[in-house]
Amino acid sequence: MTFLLVARQSYHCSVKTRNRPRFRHPSSLSAVTSQIVSCERCPRLRSYCRGIAETKRAAYRDWTYWARPVPGFGDPQARILILGLAPAAHGANRTGRVFTGDGRGGSGDFLMAALHRAGFANRDTSDHPDDGLALRGMYIAAAVRCAPPQNKPTPDEVAACLDHLEAELAHLPRVDTVVALGKIAWDAWLQLLARQHVLPRPKPAFGHGTVFDMRALERRRGSRGPAHLPGRLIGCYHPSRQNTNTGTVTPAMYDEVFQGLVGER
Repeated sequence: MTFLLVARQSYHCSVKTRNRPRFRHPSSLSAVTSQIVSCERCPRLRSYCRGIAETKRAAYRDWTYWARPVPGFGDPQARILILGLAPAAHGANRTGRVFTGDGRGGSGDFLMAALHRAGFANRDTSDHPDDGLALRGMYIAAAVRCAPPQNKPTPDEVAACLDHLEAELAHLPRVDTVVALGKIAWDAWLQLLARQHVLPRPKPAFGHGTVFDMRALERRRGSRGPAHLPGRLIGCYHPSRQNTNTGTVTPAMYDEVFQGLVGER
């Protein structure tokens, strides 16, 4: 596949991270899931998710909405992490699984169809948690775990969720590639890296097909978190209806990204 490779710069910026209380990682991936589901860090998001669950959408009035933070999903031995934006109000916020329940032609089906064509998923749709969907060599998570109003989380809400992503990564030791779906996910991943490493200057810019080689990053003194560092960050336009309906994102564009990763599983 043809990608724009972001060069390794020899100079760095001094990224200052806020003083944060030390976050103790749970002892297993299932414990991470439990911690995510019970999270109440962001009052605005929690209130919004509960409100959506009460009002519902007419097509889902018989559903009991999940309405809690949504954990990641996939293969614990994954070498590829897909990082999305956040749960959809009537998708993952309803079903409890990332990129699930967005409806025919929604972002979940568009993504799963591409993963199915590349052999990473055993089916090409993502309807509900009991639909039999399984991923091979792939794990999917979101930068923000609660559905945000108008799909726009605040910077503080993104930052508050990074502990959960870091905790999941600690139990996904084989991950060596991150595919960021959209600029918010791309920036969230760079923000997580900045906790542990010195990032290049200027900050790598998001673009579809852009590859940032992360192996040259310098580790920060006293940094914490997962010891291993995924080797690459790949940018990919988000499969939102706005993007897919306008042709900003096409199946061929997704095939170029994911089928190019097939031999690296």
